[in-house]
Amino acid sequence: MTIPRIALNSGTSIPQLGLGTSPLNDAEVERAVIEALEIGYRHIDTAVRYGNEVGVGRGISDSGVPREEVFVTTKLDGEFQGDDRAIAGLDASLDRLGLDYVDLLLIHWPLPARDDFVSTWKTFAKLQTAGRTRAIGVSNFKPAHLDRLIADTGITPAVNQIQLNPYVTRHEQREYNAEHGIVTESWSPLGAGGDLLTSSLLARIGAKYDKTPGQVVIRWHLDNGLVVIPKSQNAERLAQNLDVFDFALDADDLAEIATLDQGPGAGVDSDASGH
Repeated sequence: MTIPRIALNSGTSIPQLGLGTSPLNDAEVERAVIEALEIGYRHIDTAVRYGNEVGVGRGISDSGVPREEVFVTTKLDGEFQGDDRAIAGLDASLDRLGLDYVDLLLIHWPLPARDDFVSTWKTFAKLQTAGRTRAIGVSNFKPAHLDRLIADTGITPAVNQIQLNPYVTRHEQREYNAEHGIVTESWSPLGAGGDLLTSSLLARIGAKYDKTPGQVVIRWHLDNGLVVIPKSQNAERLAQNLDVFDFALDADDLAEIATLDQGPGAGVDSDASGH
């Protein structure tokens, strides 16, 4: 099975479905990454803040899948914002991962009160030029933050990873990203706390296709052109999350799912996100 890929403005491409790894520890994530890669995943998402880059790296190495076939994302948090702190930050991440480069490096959140995200972005550009990362992007950035990055540096992020699911749809942010050639990637794609997956509406739609509510939600992300990174360490759930390429939601399904939207105030404030 081949997972579809979406082109990035860096000239590379990203698998549309990947494995999220928060909040797994090193031992848990190592097993999950091996299992995921064995059944066909080719995209692994981690971060310094997750504290599991060592386990992610071990899982990739132990899986036997060639490095060039695995798309690896990591994120640098506030400790590495400002001046050229991101250089040492990525060096340490690569050491923990046991890799020479990552495929995508993200600023984990803007922290606008510190006003260091533009200087950090300039350092990210240096890291991309040096071949330490194939693409650069951001996480939890609002349009105002992106406007500033682009205006001050002339460099548009390849990806903006934001909290996004049928409860938290962020239409305006998605439209902004699309207009600027930024790929939108969904974190917490199955919702928080499990409430979304108990929706009778999603269960009814799933019954049409012999799919679970979770599979319907993942398909919703795919059908909306989003990159989606559900997280699990359960082998059965990992396989279920991947088994979403033999159906597509129709217009009526999408219209019904749209009624789940809880409005623009839903979700985590990106300025204070701990994702």
